[in-house]
Amino acid sequence: MINLVFVGFKHRHTGEIYKEAMQNPEINVLGAWEDTAEGRALADGLGLSFNYPDLASVLSDARVDAVCLGGCYGERGAEAIAALQANKHVYADKPVCTSLEELDEIERLSREKNLKVGCYLTMRLSAGIKNIRDMIADGTLGEIGTVNITGQHPLQYGIRPAWYFEEGKHGGTINDIAIHAMDLVRFVTGKGLKRVVAARTWNHFATEVPDFCDCGQLMVELENGAGFTADVSYAAPASCGFALETYWRMTFWGTRGVAEYKLKGGTAAGIDSDGGALLQVALNGDGGFSPVKKEKYDVTALGEFLKEIRGEKDLLIDTAEVIRTSREILTVQAWADAHKN
Repeated sequence: MINLVFVGFKHRHTGEIYKEAMQNPEINVLGAWEDTAEGRALADGLGLSFNYPDLASVLSDARVDAVCLGGCYGERGAEAIAALQANKHVYADKPVCTSLEELDEIERLSREKNLKVGCYLTMRLSAGIKNIRDMIADGTLGEIGTVNITGQHPLQYGIRPAWYFEEGKHGGTINDIAIHAMDLVRFVTGKGLKRVVAARTWNHFATEVPDFCDCGQLMVELENGAGFTADVSYAAPASCGFALETYWRMTFWGTRGVAEYKLKGGTAAGIDSDGGALLQVALNGDGGFSPVKKEKYDVTALGEFLKEIRGEKDLLIDTAEVIRTSREILTVQAWADAHKN
């Protein structure tokens, strides 16, 4: 049994993690800490008790085995470091942190203290992703040469928490959204980041907050020389929500064929579901795309985190994967920040 405490509750993903934790017989939720009324309001109806007055009280509680970070992105790095220093395992909504320096310390402490770091990187476990990964591994698609992903989100200004738009709290649209894409591409292809070719963030749609870079695009080279491009801008019309086909649409082009995956009518929770996802494949010799019955891994990111704490191996996501994904996407975000006009 793992005693878990929620540290910060400022993003709706945290509510999804809480529901999953409450359904897992291996987890005992001791409570939570959240320092704002806005954050506590996100937990309305969940039955969660905010029974810790501050972070120090969480970390000094000897009963606590692990914390789940759900606060502002810009605060999570320091909270993760403090938790590891206090000998607590760390599970986090994405992203784990917003700087490479924080990540270096998180990695050092995790290794030094043999503590585990998990993350809510759910897209690699979505229905249909297993099919694509298997087709690449067994050579069905041939050598992957190019990957394209669109993940445009609605900005929902006035609905999203106000901290998103405060200086130092968000950490960048690429790190925020494209972390899913970067994680999925390496998981599916087996090829990670070789170098950043170009990356850019800028303000276009969020006219109410001109200093907030709501647009994000990237072009990178993978380890086998393949190109990966993505657009993860907050560009979707608010009235469309997450319903557009461009919401997590991804295409993998190989020397023997192409596979395309789309989330239709998705929501944040729907990333983990089969709801509306489409998988289609066209192989050399075919006349066009054909639908493929989707397969799904029977695991969750939180479940894999618990397995790693128990010492199990051969996991679909573990501390090393979380650190590597975080390092790759933070490298891209840093490139974009360094090349702002």
